Parts: sequence; C-alpha cells; structure tokens
Amino acid sequence: MADKHRIHFEPVDIEMEVDEDEYILDAAFRQGIHLMHGCREGRCSACKSFVLDGDIQMDDYSTFACNDAEVDEGHVLLCRSTAYSDCTIELLNFDEDELLSGVPIQDVRARVIAIEPMTRDIVSLRLQPVEPAAYEFKPGQYSDLKIPGTEEHRSFSMATTPSGAAHIEFLIKKYPGGKFAGLLDDGIDVGHEIALTGPYGSFTIKAGHVLPMIFIGGGAGMAPLLSLLRHLVETGNTRPVHFYYGARTSADLFYLEEIAELGSRLEGFVFVACLSESMDSPPTGPIEIEAGNVTEVVSRREPELGRAEAYLCGPPPMVDAALELLSAAGTPNDQIFYDKFTSPAFD
Repeated sequence: MADKHRIHFEPVDIEMEVDEDEYILDAAFRQGIHLMHGCREGRCSACKSFVLDGDIQMDDYSTFACNDAEVDEGHVLLCRSTAYSDCTIELLNFDEDELLSGVPIQDVRARVIAIEPMTRDIVSLRLQPVEPAAYEFKPGQYSDLKIPGTEEHRSFSMATTPSGAAHIEFLIKKYPGGKFAGLLDDGIDVGHEIALTGPYGSFTIKAGHVLPMIFIGGGAGMAPLLSLLRHLVETGNTRPVHFYYGARTSADLFYLEEIAELGSRLEGFVFVACLSESMDSPPTGPIEIEAGNVTEVVSRREPELGRAEAYLCGPPPMVDAALELLSAAGTPNDQIFYDKFTSPAFD
C-alpha cells in the first residue's frame, strides 16, 4: 500500500490526503475538491501552482506549460505532480466558490443508443447510462471515454444537460488517425457499451454573475456551448448571449434550427455563423452569416469585449487566437473561460 501524505492548500486553507501513487489533481477529484484544471495531461497550465513546502516531483509534462525556470522556482502542474511528504501548495488559479462544490468523479457504464453524422467530419454520439442509471455533471463539463479494447481514453464535452435529456450526447470531430473517432465508422455500434469517467472541467456558468456572455466556438467546440445554451434556457437566464461559431463553409454548420429555437427563448440572443472559406449557398432562416474567421468577426462586431464574459471552445489555434483578441481588448482573465484540449485527448 502506498504511503499517504497531507496536502495543505493556500490561500484557501483546505487540506486533503494524497497517496504516493496518485497525482495530486486526481486525489483532489477523488475527495470532491474542484481544483482548476484543463487538459489533465501536463500540456496546458490551468493547474499550475507553487510549492511552498514539501517534496513534490513531476513527470511527463510539457515545458510550454511549465518551463524550466518556473520549475526551478517551485512551480508545478498538479495533474502531473506526486507528493512524497506532507506539502503546502499555493493555488495560483482557483474559484473559491467552486472549490468544495464540484461534482464527484463517477465511473459510468453506458450503452450507445445513436450514432449520427452531423457534418462531413462531426458525429453525434448518444449514450444511455446503465450503471449507475444517471450521470451527474455541470453543463459545459467533459468526460473521458475509454477506447474499447484498450486502456486509453479520449476527452469529449457533453452537449446535453443533466436535466434536459435522458441521454448524454457528445459531438466528436473525426480526425485522420483518430483512435476513438475512427471507431465511429467501424467498431462502435448501437447497443455497444462504453465506459466513461467524469465530469471534468471548469467551463461552467458561474452563479451570480451578471455580465453579458460571448460564446466563441468552432468544430466540436459546439458541444459545451450548446450544453451551456440549453442550460441557460432551462434556468430562465436573462443575460444577453452572443454566440459566434466558426466553420469553413455552410456545409460545416449544424443544429441551426435548435439554436434558433433556444435563442428565441432568451433575451438579447444573437447567433452568428462565421464562414472562413466559402459563402456559397448560405443557409436560410433566423441566423446571421458573416465571412471571415470567427475571431475576425467577433473583433468587428463586439467593441465592448472587456465588459463581457467570454466562453471559448474549439480547435487549439482558434482558442489561442480568441485569447489574444480578448487580451488586446482588455478582458480580465477572470472573465474568460475555456477548456483547451490537446492531442491525443483532442481526437
């Protein structure tokens, strides 16, 4: 049995126990402590923290997320950090209201009830929880889906809400060589079972906030944004929502009718489809179409980005471009929310 140690988090004065054979972030999940996190693979910096005291070692991380100088100073990524003594850690990025209100991590056995192509490279996968019979999560979060026949997993955001549907929907982009997505063509069928673990992520609507919301998405980043949109309708939201979705052509757009219907039940809702390659045969209906990359369109249409909350989800280059735009506009970091997936968890 692995040795156990105590972790004390500052400045929030929270303590927990950690085994020597588990990462500190995983130990927090196990005990219902909702630390900030992103990729959970040492590739982003969402869980970066500072060691005030104790023996901590990191493995298998990217120096882009935590460079050598930062490591020498005492910075660590909690998703790749193991404790070998009692430790005191300063959290650099946290939401005090959510630290102890996270949804516990669950292992769920689910059955495939539908696989439906949405575009040429995005597929809707719908799962029915079997054991347990319900899956608790917050709109905007994501899950790890185990690749059948392997010990590997891939991370995908839920497009549904816990209360709004009897099933869980994932929108999955098919990449060449994608181990999970490739099985949706041949290998995973209706009736098969898939193991999932979650929920993860901090891409959620924060209670009590009042600022207008800007959604910026692309590709399978539609999933968590659609989950948030469905949640806002369910809860009677009155905050303005402007939703910008980037695609190459009109053939890459989907769920337009539902988005329009949901938007009709919200105050101050705007949906803009941003087409980067072709404006040929644009769809008809109550949506707006603009030419250009999604961040270009947002820049043209949103002069008050610094006075809004921004929710970003899509391919990493899109998220990076959106973060640069928001930084230039003076949007405070605590008004920006995103889960930036990286390979291999992105496929």
